[in-house]
Amino acid sequence: MKFRIFILLAFLSAYTSSAQDSLIFRKIADEIMVNGMCYNNLRVLCKRVGHRISGSTEAAKAVGWGKAAMHAAGADSVWLVPCNVPYWFRGKESLELMLGGKYVQVDALSLGNSEGTGGKLLEAPVIMVYNFDEFNALPASAVEGKIVFFNYRFRQDFIFTFEGYGDAVKYRGAGPTVAAQKGAVAIIIRSMSTGEDDFPHTGGTHYVDSVKKIPAMAIGNRTADKLEEACKKGNVSAKLTSECHMMPDLVPSFSVVGEIKGTDNPERIITVGGHLDSWDVGEGANDDGTGCVQSIEVIRAFKALGIRPKCTIRAVLFMNEENGQKGGQAYADSAKSNHENHVLAIETDAGGFSPRGIGLVMSKEQKAHILQYKDLFLPYGVYDFTREEGGSDIEPMHSRLGVPLAGLIPDSQRYFDLHHTNNDVFENVNHRELKLGAAVLAQFIWLISEHGVN
Repeated sequence: MKFRIFILLAFLSAYTSSAQDSLIFRKIADEIMVNGMCYNNLRVLCKRVGHRISGSTEAAKAVGWGKAAMHAAGADSVWLVPCNVPYWFRGKESLELMLGGKYVQVDALSLGNSEGTGGKLLEAPVIMVYNFDEFNALPASAVEGKIVFFNYRFRQDFIFTFEGYGDAVKYRGAGPTVAAQKGAVAIIIRSMSTGEDDFPHTGGTHYVDSVKKIPAMAIGNRTADKLEEACKKGNVSAKLTSECHMMPDLVPSFSVVGEIKGTDNPERIITVGGHLDSWDVGEGANDDGTGCVQSIEVIRAFKALGIRPKCTIRAVLFMNEENGQKGGQAYADSAKSNHENHVLAIETDAGGFSPRGIGLVMSKEQKAHILQYKDLFLPYGVYDFTREEGGSDIEPMHSRLGVPLAGLIPDSQRYFDLHHTNNDVFENVNHRELKLGAAVLAQFIWLISEHGVN
């Protein structure tokens, strides 16, 4: 009989806890959906600051914006974590392709971190390959002195488009070095894009110091289709000029931190963040202005509702995710040197679209503990807890300090239409989707603060 009573009491306690959790979830969602400031904050960031590549005056302006936004949200304390960041300068650039027997000016973007032509005209024949295997089969004599067109399509059969991005991005990252090893003078890539449009996508590339650094440009899907057809028909040439280069010295910069002190366990810290920098095109709206304003919204909503989390909650706007991850590394180093106890870090860096899941990078036991609460998220459209997704900025906390990670997973279908383009602007963010993502972040953080990860 005593055992039965014990089981009954445990069931009633769990039921009461679940009901209370559900009530708090509803309060958080109502507050953010009705009174949320994240959409307004995003408008200010995009329209008054704009794109903000690390090391630029716009990035410095964004730091000031972030401090002011944290204070306005009601953070108990706000401070900056210093980091020295690279500064890549784009300058003027131009690409002309021989299409239909004459040169045609096309939209193109130099790949981030790439070296240009020093502003001089480079003209050379174009050779097309569809993948690295095809390129590797070519003799150096077929490549030397030519511009290599890596015509690899973003695979549309991946439903979760980040898998398609992971499949295709190697041509952007390694393409210049692979081509230069056989004597190529430049590369052109088909953009890492799901879109049925002609927006070229920039994004980071990487050189090997022992190999010549050659210019690298991306073109949109429709231009890539035209270039493909021209290459099939006969000889094609291209003219390109680019002033882009990496500045020789690192630039002092900062990540922005806002904090709410915990009540019962203030020494236990939960970090939520996005990255403040962006590439130097568009407005950096979905990548990752949305993540920044959602993180700030967590602070604002807790304060507005009078929610006193048991653990300390930190919102972090990381600097230099796009081409160095210096902000994330500096934050992890700071946590280590200060002997801080971080119980979880979650990042939102996949766009401001409707939330669909939360990735978990942690032990099986920790995942099992969190999964017992997954049904609480179903009314908000969140059902996928199967993926191991964290974030670039918080990864050093996991690798260096063993901190469990999580990542907000929005619907991914439109993200790589906009990613790293001139089209990543405020107008392409929906206020309800953005707010719902912020609500789910706040719900998840409150849950971890209440129930832990073990």
